[in-house]
Amino acid sequence: MTTSIANEHTLNSSDVQVRPATTSDVPEIFDLIGYWASKSQMLVRPMPNIFENLRDFFVAEIVTEAGHEFVGCAALHVLWGDIAEVRGLAVKDGVRGGGIGKKLVSTCEQEARRIGIPQLFAWTYSVGFFEKCGFELVDKTRDLHPRVWSECLRCPFFAGCNENGMRKQLAGVAMPANLPEPPPAHVPPGIR
Repeated sequence: MTTSIANEHTLNSSDVQVRPATTSDVPEIFDLIGYWASKSQMLVRPMPNIFENLRDFFVAEIVTEAGHEFVGCAALHVLWGDIAEVRGLAVKDGVRGGGIGKKLVSTCEQEARRIGIPQLFAWTYSVGFFEKCGFELVDKTRDLHPRVWSECLRCPFFAGCNENGMRKQLAGVAMPANLPEPPPAHVPPGIR
């Protein structure tokens, strides 16, 4: 899974454009996530899941002489009125390290701000990357939002999860008014 851009260090931020995903992007999103999932770097997302959540996804492209080239994706999935998850973050192997992932996370943050979500969450193996994006590591045995637990319980890797939970409070975004309590989550024994 490489791209025609030979050296990731030749990228300028103006070379990378991020836009909302469309149905024609789904095969490339599916393939890219599948590539990293096959390397145990992220969870696989079935194609129907990508279609069902297409409005959550953003796509990164590099502008080349040949046109726009797909190089990455990320999704902002709203869990409750006060939290959204950055998920499905993937960048093509040949352009990693060129700021594409950071630009995708920034786009997710902008969207969270736009809709009034004050907190972002992510599951990751790349703690250092998310720390550079302003996220902090959380203790997943105590500090998870109930809606995060609800998502975890549906995951096939729940029992043996080795991902790290990361959270970012968005400065200047107020807690939504009249926010109802989330439904109680089934929290595993010994947690909280």
